[in-house]
Amino acid sequence: MQNARLLARLHTLFGADAFTDVSEPYGLLTATTTRERIHGIIAGLQQDEEIALHFLTTMCGINYPDNVGQELGMIYHLHSLTQNIRLRLKIFFPVADPVVPTLSDIHLAANWMEREAYDFYGVIFTGHPNLMRILNVEDMDYFPMRKEYPLEDGTREDKTDLFFGR
Repeated sequence: MQNARLLARLHTLFGADAFTDVSEPYGLLTATTTRERIHGIIAGLQQDEEIALHFLTTMCGINYPDNVGQELGMIYHLHSLTQNIRLRLKIFFPVADPVVPTLSDIHLAANWMEREAYDFYGVIFTGHPNLMRILNVEDMDYFPMRKEYPLEDGTREDKTDLFFGR
């Protein structure tokens, strides 16, 4: 019942057309929106005192290379400690245009999570105060969590195994 109330509030605040693919895996209300709307939605959810989604618990990048035109995405988990409400929002966008608005002006915790998504997936957050690699070396010219590489490197000599035919 709580998810039904949350979904009704989301539709009241942002309109029913703002969300697609609404589901409840494992009891967690999950909805997809667009990157053009995500900043306004999350800002509105933080300001709304009825549901009070003040806490950004997780933000991470995802890569589905077979989804042409929507290869990259971001997942946002929001939590209301006072209302005991959780919400998962997703956005998808093409790998050729990996630009998303920053949330660091709304949630300070988004700063490092956005840097991680940039570092591993190449998502560019417009308006981020310090978008640079956080875990990988600065001169790395690829994004290691994108599925753009062969699963097996045939040139590695340490993988030569005479007994098993490698």
